[in-house]
Amino acid sequence: MITLLAFVLAIALLVVFHEFGHYWVARRCGVKVLRFSLGFGKVIYSKRFANSDTEWVISTVPLGGYVKMLDEREEEVAPQDLPYAFNRKPVYQRMAIVVAGPLANFLLAIVLYWGLFVHGVPGLKPVLGDVPLGTPAAVARMQSNETILRIDGEPVPSWQELHWLMLESVLRENPEAPSSGSGQALNHGRVTIEAQSASGTPLSHSLDISGLEAKDLDGDFLDKLGLHLYQPVVQPVIGNVAADSVAQRAGLQRGDHILSANGAALVNWMDLVEVIRAHPAQSVLLDVQRGESTLHITVVPQAVVESGPNNSWPGTRKTVGKIGAGPEVDDAAWKAMFTEVSYGPLKALTQSLRKTWETSAISLEMMGKMVIGEVSMKNISGPITIADYAGQSAKMGVVAYLSFLALISISLGVLNLLPIPLLDGGHLLYYVAELVKGSPVSETSWEFGQKIGIALLGTLMVFAIYNDINRFVSG
Repeated sequence: MITLLAFVLAIALLVVFHEFGHYWVARRCGVKVLRFSLGFGKVIYSKRFANSDTEWVISTVPLGGYVKMLDEREEEVAPQDLPYAFNRKPVYQRMAIVVAGPLANFLLAIVLYWGLFVHGVPGLKPVLGDVPLGTPAAVARMQSNETILRIDGEPVPSWQELHWLMLESVLRENPEAPSSGSGQALNHGRVTIEAQSASGTPLSHSLDISGLEAKDLDGDFLDKLGLHLYQPVVQPVIGNVAADSVAQRAGLQRGDHILSANGAALVNWMDLVEVIRAHPAQSVLLDVQRGESTLHITVVPQAVVESGPNNSWPGTRKTVGKIGAGPEVDDAAWKAMFTEVSYGPLKALTQSLRKTWETSAISLEMMGKMVIGEVSMKNISGPITIADYAGQSAKMGVVAYLSFLALISISLGVLNLLPIPLLDGGHLLYYVAELVKGSPVSETSWEFGQKIGIALLGTLMVFAIYNDINRFVSG
């Protein structure tokens, strides 16, 4: 129910802002607006205010909305109303009305980010964990426990921002590099990383990111670079046992310290997890310290089928073992990993503008690379995934939910500006053509473009829903 309500609220808010952008500019340009609808399909609620030409309605399908303006191309217009028809307005006014919807979405994102930056956004400190040998990070002599301060001169206040800046660097084209096809390197350059060691010593690294391939963006590309978030060591101590689980039936209890599994000594909790996962439906002998006693307990992990790395499409399955036990966690150590990023009102406005611009630019770059095959179409998400993220962010709190709204608002703005007929960007393309040729695009060309737009958007929706279903099924 939380997921459903969070999704409906998000769609309603984003659609209202988008359509209100069209409505507001249309009214400023003297266009008569006949209907403002939240949703599509049959009208379930209608309201008309006094001295207003606009009917405000809520329709049955809440996955969008529309503003219906007076237009001779759609219906016959009375002679006295012709000056208020959309199609009779100068082309620059029509362009302004069309672009106002996406701009309203960008404005909403800017306002949301501004409020978040003033309030303070929680994040994980950009501290490196283990740096595997042979990775680009190891070659660059990056060290465990160092704090990353800047990437190519840009401040890195949190791990989330680090991920974002690295993605931007990877997608940025190197003018001296040859064009890359699927499976080839995305960027043939390096990034400069300024950091600080655990003892406070300034460090500088030149990280080679040329080895990244398009397929790496489907998963955690930072992993291939050797960049892992620092996490406190979690001892192999049982913190909780699920009811009627393998662990409970075997006699494991909270506070049990697992010393070894099948004779192999355990240093941390992940050592135990790896052994359990590697032995589905097979006996695993655990040496357990409970108080002053050492016990020998045999468990047979339950065999569970889960998706493979990167949620492979259509889904690579593998069987792993699970026993239904969780670790004992030092809350203080984990809380120390978090930081809060906040700015003064003026600085927050600058940051919100930068965040909105960079997010829009990266979205466009990702779309472009999907079109030419450099990035997988698996990155397309549909309504099921958006609803899932809406629910997850709502459960995490107001800050997470507002961050989600800002991101989706930007995505909606970018999507609608694409030069695809039916979308705002497609209409904008028609009006640019009208400026160039000096007359409106013919009805035949308009109808043909609409058919192409329907086909493209239908194909896009099929991909999105397929990806949603695949993610849902594969977990």
